[in-house]
Amino acid sequence: MLFWYGTPWFSPDPNVDAALTSGVVQQWLPYRLNQSQAVIDLEGSSFRSPLQVPLLSGLKDRKYLGHTGLHLHRSIADLMRYIVLHSDLGLLRNYGDFIPGGDNDHKDLPPPAKFLRFTDEQLYALALYIYSLDYPVNPDRPAALSAKGETIFRREGCAGCHPPPLYTNNKLIPADGFVVPPEDKKKYDVLDVRIGLDPYLATRTRRGTGYYRVPSLRGVWTRNAVEHNGSVASLEDWFDPDRLKDTYVPTGFRGPAPTRAVKGHSFGLRLPAEDKKALIAFLRTL
Repeated sequence: MLFWYGTPWFSPDPNVDAALTSGVVQQWLPYRLNQSQAVIDLEGSSFRSPLQVPLLSGLKDRKYLGHTGLHLHRSIADLMRYIVLHSDLGLLRNYGDFIPGGDNDHKDLPPPAKFLRFTDEQLYALALYIYSLDYPVNPDRPAALSAKGETIFRREGCAGCHPPPLYTNNKLIPADGFVVPPEDKKKYDVLDVRIGLDPYLATRTRRGTGYYRVPSLRGVWTRNAVEHNGSVASLEDWFDPDRLKDTYVPTGFRGPAPTRAVKGHSFGLRLPAEDKKALIAFLRTL
């Protein structure tokens, strides 16, 4: 598992459990099996913090790729590079003296002939196809309840981070405990706010940047897993104030513990029930 999850610059490595390194996979298997189809443990993530499968519709308008904003998206060339790095070639990246897919105890690059990659023409064609993907037809049509929800959306300041028409400001937000380097504020669009984001994926895995991208709310009605690791299964669960408690049982990905808080912004959690219902109705029309 070291090549897939390993972060050996931490000691002990939080992503290579003793049960895995000793071969006792029975202790790991329940974590893997309780993932929904909307969650995946990609290379560089963690069985403790997998990734919500991203929605490819509308990707052309997103400035950062990946939940942690791992890659800038300035042009189709960046998307082509992103595709390459998410094939086996991603295992050849260096993390100090650690190469996940490397030989000689992960220290040396393997022979190039062991790996294949798409041609530039194939990458360009695939990127163009992804750019062409549009949102499916939404069965939730605007109505009086959703119109009320839109008013609440604007009144509560949701449009500050999720402005139409993209319903994202395409910025990064720091995870809890991460100290933003001064140079990052010059290079990236970083919000100067903290909203209680779980820092694990952003600071304890190979996909970590210290940040999470502000997600688009377009197409949120299609999701059956909400949050960067799909911890809750619906918008109703997301707006349940109990999810911030350590006694909460996640309705999506659960992870090693039977209960845990699902961290994230608290906006909307204290709304009256009718306002919350209207807000959810509006979000489902996006």
